Amino acid sequence: MSLAFFVTGTDTGAGKTFTSTVLLHALRQRGLRAVGMKPVASGSEPTADGLRNEDALALQAASDPAPAYALVNPWALREPTAPEIAARLDGVTVTMPPIVEAFVQLRAQADVVLVEGVGGFLAPVNAALDQCELPRALQLPVLVVVGLKLGCINHARMTVEAVRSRGFDVLGWIASDVEPTMLFPDDYFEALTAALPIPCLGRLPHSPGVDPAALTRHLALPAGFPQSS
Repeated sequence: MSLAFFVTGTDTGAGKTFTSTVLLHALRQRGLRAVGMKPVASGSEPTADGLRNEDALALQAASDPAPAYALVNPWALREPTAPEIAARLDGVTVTMPPIVEAFVQLRAQADVVLVEGVGGFLAPVNAALDQCELPRALQLPVLVVVGLKLGCINHARMTVEAVRSRGFDVLGWIASDVEPTMLFPDDYFEALTAALPIPCLGRLPHSPGVDPAALTRHLALPAGFPQSS
């Protein structure tokens, strides 16, 4: 059976997609067939092939074998806002069956499926469904991306507490330097390492325009990654 895991972030802009593309390349460098999935994506642009989301396209490009876009992103929403609001503006209700169906198909194609969330762990996708129910339905362990910026220590601790209190296995956390002008980023990283009760799997530098495949050296993934604890 293939392996799979869910990538969440401390908040919007934490660096989830950037980190996910680096993770996909790291897994591929181990000789694994690794594909990415973003079940729900807001901020999608109309194209000749339908709505396309920049983050989902980045995951698709980092995947091998290259999956169909409809499997990577079953729910593409137009407006760049919270998914619950974007879905309402599009006149749709995000539901689980298309996500589960796409996930099953991706899992049949690959050794590892990386499923990236949207926004933070508890962001609602509709009035009755919080995002945390996606990894529960797909039975996935969780990896947390922490964007290094003011407030990240509190956000990271709350996110990890929310994940663990709901019974999920946690693979670890990865820091992402999302703000190049941040004051004292090394001190924040050290404080996070001391505060979070889960392993740190790396720290990715702020690297706009750099090929994600060249950044895998900044990760410290266990030999059996991704296996739940």
